[in-house]
Amino acid sequence: MRIYESYLKKYSRKLRKEMTEEEKKLWYQYLRGYPKQFRRQLPIQQFIVDFYCSEAKLAIEIDGTQHYEEEKVTADIERDDILAKLGIKVIRYNNRQINTEFRSVCEDIDRIVKSRIIGKETSPTAYGGPPSPKERVTAFYSE
Repeated sequence: MRIYESYLKKYSRKLRKEMTEEEKKLWYQYLRGYPKQFRRQLPIQQFIVDFYCSEAKLAIEIDGTQHYEEEKVTADIERDDILAKLGIKVIRYNNRQINTEFRSVCEDIDRIVKSRIIGKETSPTAYGGPPSPKERVTAFYSE
């Protein structure tokens, strides 16, 4: 069962069709093919998050310049607090980071997703790569 304000469903569809260039870049060049499912422009309660991975309970926000105005900063803090009470971690990147530090942003997202779902996955290759040293040690002692 989804919990969100019903009017947001139509608006989220509109936002998916009108993504910013930075949102498109992150979606088409990284998140769309990520091993864990991400959804874009997803309503959660009274908000719409840019990207969301339910398995990791992780929301990703891409902030344009409007997010640096005092009122918007305050609203973002309140929004993040409400989402945190639902167990959702919100991470934010600005447009400049997407445009100039894209690889670092992707590596950061990957690290956070993995850290949030570690323990839920038992397969050492769940993310398409070799097991980490911690996973190897855990597997050794559990045998």
